[in-house]
Amino acid sequence: MSDTFDLIVVGGGPGGYVAALRASQLGMSVAIVESTHFGGVCLNWGCIPTKALLRSSEIHHLLHDLGTFGFSAENVSFDLPKIVARSRGIARRMGGGIAHLLKKAKVTTFDGRAKLAGRAGEAHKVSITKDGAEVAVIKSPNVILATGARGRQLPGLETDGKLIWGAREAMTPTELPKRLLVIGSGAIGIEFASFYRNMGSEVTIAEVADRILIAEDPEISAAARKAFEKQGMKIITGAKVGPLQKGENEVSTTIESASGTVDLTVDRVICAVGIVGNVEDLGLEGTKVQVDRTHIVTDGFCRTAEPGIYAIGDVAGAPWLAHKASHEGILCVEKIAGRSPQPLHALNIPGCTYSRPQIASVGLSEEKAIAAGHKVRVGRFPFMANGKAVAMGETEGMVKTVFDATTGELLGAHMIGAEVTEMIQGYVIARTGELTEAELIETVFPHPTISETMHEATLAAFDGPLHI
Repeated sequence: MSDTFDLIVVGGGPGGYVAALRASQLGMSVAIVESTHFGGVCLNWGCIPTKALLRSSEIHHLLHDLGTFGFSAENVSFDLPKIVARSRGIARRMGGGIAHLLKKAKVTTFDGRAKLAGRAGEAHKVSITKDGAEVAVIKSPNVILATGARGRQLPGLETDGKLIWGAREAMTPTELPKRLLVIGSGAIGIEFASFYRNMGSEVTIAEVADRILIAEDPEISAAARKAFEKQGMKIITGAKVGPLQKGENEVSTTIESASGTVDLTVDRVICAVGIVGNVEDLGLEGTKVQVDRTHIVTDGFCRTAEPGIYAIGDVAGAPWLAHKASHEGILCVEKIAGRSPQPLHALNIPGCTYSRPQIASVGLSEEKAIAAGHKVRVGRFPFMANGKAVAMGETEGMVKTVFDATTGELLGAHMIGAEVTEMIQGYVIARTGELTEAELIETVFPHPTISETMHEATLAAFDGPLHI
């Protein structure tokens, strides 16, 4: 086996393995180094297994709402170990699929940890170790760092694997906590809160900001809070969580906010307070690579300040999304191959939260569009006026569009409700294709579908919706 490749990829997550596959398609010899399992956090401990859990919780919710649809059932129950086992099995299946794809693409895989080890002429050397021993040294003029990120640990809120959970423990419970505190209300925190509330836990969310889902349009954030509180969640914003006092099988704390002080005792705590990039022990100190607040600094083509070293995905900073990492992997490889890819525009990357109800968005919020100097036209359309949503019993939700009043440019789109994570791509295509309200208004949407709310929300920003 040759020790020299056209490209070395460090990390086999959704950015790294996609980069390796695309490089192979373009005729490059590729090596990929992964220390644990292909698919990264997303496939093994994030995106995929959490969606399996959320699907189970949605079914549990529907089973307790059968009367709405004309059904009845007695003694409905669930088997938590089976729910968890299904989630873990799906993750293993998908991971095996990635390993097969890499093998099929003739990508050389290395099991171990990679570290930049200087140069050999024009090539970068990468040392690979396993269990503390060096197993290989490989070389390439191009190295992509795709090492991902991990959950942030805050003083006094450190996870312990028993009472204070991170994402892994929250995905593999052996029993359902009756009382749960979720610290942080980003997508990860909200998805876990939604899962456990749907399964019957008493859920309290503590968020330091003045509203939940701070990345979303404030109007959507407010609608989400209303929906979650209707489900029985307790939400405390502007929250300062005091020290966590651990008992034998419970945790007590004090939460301060503008509304007062709350003394709280729960069975488990989930900390979802952000992430930090995996930049340690990569050999960066011997390069010109710059690190800013645990994230590698890159340009629009994922290039670092060190020639031939690139960084993609979570380790390269926000937004921390698997689809962003995959797109960066393709963009980066095509740049290396001498093609002419377009730089990634962050405002064209959709964000999705798979709670009940779902939340999805792309582009600028109304607030940020105005702050950026745009004169805006805003359209809104509620799910309760959509025939398919009514037929499905999913009338909670809305679509909001933000257009430039002068040019008709779609500045942003914000959605809450059933299946909006499947629909947001329509607005993403519109932004990527630089479409205006004219093209969206003239687009024929199929009937009956929930996607018709997207059309109506566009009409609402201009001549007015037809069905409300």
